[in-house]
Amino acid sequence: MPLRRDGADLLLSIRLTPKSSRERIGGVFADAQGQNWLQASVTAPPDKGKANAALRAFLAGTLKLPASSILLETGDTSRLKRLRLKDCTPDAEDLLRQIASKELTGT
Repeated sequence: MPLRRDGADLLLSIRLTPKSSRERIGGVFADAQGQNWLQASVTAPPDKGKANAALRAFLAGTLKLPASSILLETGDTSRLKRLRLKDCTPDAEDLLRQIASKELTGT
């Protein structure tokens, strides 16, 4: 599973595709080492943090969390990212688990 608890926080592994035709999240990608990553796409280009900001905003809207509670821990310039969701609610965690098994599309 691409997410795990760390106290009140949730650690989330994301494989981000920037410059996509639409924003979406869902499904799991397994890398060569067997690590699972939740797949996400954003329309923003990978330029000066725009795709990372779009990912945070999309996740915040989807999970109904403040964007300030979603921190990029690793992967600033990589497709593979680790995010920390500060004080993540059980409802948001349940929604992420559901999202991992299907695809959600944003506006």
